[in-house]
Amino acid sequence: METVLCGQLRAFLSFGRKFSKSEERLNAVSVRGLRGAQVSFITSSSSRWGGELMEKQSPSGRAALEERNGLVEEGGVLRGAEGGDVEARRPRKSSSSRSSRKSFRLDYRLEEEVTKSCRDKYGRWTNPWPTWRFPSYTTLLRFLLLDKNHSNIPASKEALDDELPVMEPYFVRSPDLSDSGPGLRVTWLGHATVLVEMDGLNILTDPMFSQRASPIQFMGPKRYRGPPCTVEQLPRIDAVVISHSHYDHLDVGSVADLNERFGGELRWFVPLGLMDWLVKAGCENVMELDWWEENCVPGHDDVTFVCTPSQHWSKRTALDDNKSLWGSWSILGPEHRFFFAGDTGYCTCFHEIGRRFGPFDLAAIPIGAYLPRDMMQGQHVDPEEAVQIHQDLQAKQSVAIHWGTFALAYEYYLEPPVRLREAMEQKGLKPESFFTLHHGESRLIASPEGDVFD
Repeated sequence: METVLCGQLRAFLSFGRKFSKSEERLNAVSVRGLRGAQVSFITSSSSRWGGELMEKQSPSGRAALEERNGLVEEGGVLRGAEGGDVEARRPRKSSSSRSSRKSFRLDYRLEEEVTKSCRDKYGRWTNPWPTWRFPSYTTLLRFLLLDKNHSNIPASKEALDDELPVMEPYFVRSPDLSDSGPGLRVTWLGHATVLVEMDGLNILTDPMFSQRASPIQFMGPKRYRGPPCTVEQLPRIDAVVISHSHYDHLDVGSVADLNERFGGELRWFVPLGLMDWLVKAGCENVMELDWWEENCVPGHDDVTFVCTPSQHWSKRTALDDNKSLWGSWSILGPEHRFFFAGDTGYCTCFHEIGRRFGPFDLAAIPIGAYLPRDMMQGQHVDPEEAVQIHQDLQAKQSVAIHWGTFALAYEYYLEPPVRLREAMEQKGLKPESFFTLHHGESRLIASPEGDVFD
């Protein structure tokens, strides 16, 4: 969620104009509550679930894309659909791309019908599931003025260190061990940031190393558990996946630091609408994808990155409501498969993803920022729904993310892992198959020893 000053809410409440429901368009605003918690709310039109479906890209990849753009290739020369030569475009200085996508035919499941991304009548992205719901004005005001904040985060650093210790990651203590080897290793770096080492690649999700999830670092939601390392202390990073544009998932400081350190050697994978933002931030190697589109890191064609659906929304400024897409990521290697949910409410898309790409060796699934439910249900899963996603994906193991770092909602700050364990037991699942990590802690997946690097 991003931060917008409370003055915007006062201006909004005093605006006073009445709109016809049929003409009211999506508008998302974030407000920081009077008691220090951040609130997200969205007002929608009566056609909130309606939208124009995006064209599904053929699995044949580049050829289908060029055909859609009216281009065919003959003897290395691009020609228009009518047969005339097409002047070669001047290449961009960066290798960022929307059009030169390399697709991969994985297996027969790619031919199944899946839920496609869609826009509303105003051209903004929307969620196509009936499970997507917006809090009403009444719900928002009750949240701000009446609902009790039960997070109860200790003010004492000593108390937090006892309950939620921040560990020095193994790659900081022993850099010689940081080369990606056999197996799949995951390190939780706080919130939705995880380092995944699999099949020869080091992958970072939603990098967030700043102290505040805000466009300005002197106000806005502040971490109560700091990052366990800096960008400079990270091992080699080959790819970064971004789920959406909210400030706690797309952090300008972290992006700048990663770009400064790795430059064009680092490939960024983002949903539609975010490539221009990354390029303006100086990133050179950006791949922008729609749901169900695929690409890879150059030189690692055997590991496929698929942008897959999630139920959420996007916003960074007062006027860019849902102008960029959101999504999850399915990363498919020759030996392992990893799923990153990002930020999401529960919907049927996870069953589609599991049917198409499962089983996954590891999934990173959010478990926090879920109360009160009438405010959060559409955009944030609770621990019980997280377990359902774990099952839908056919995940062999899952790691809990999106908890224990920022105070974004009203549940007790230690409640998410307790409810997660209870939900696993109620479904007859082994609690250790959906585990939590301390900040900075690592776990080696798919190894005989099942090592944990404290």
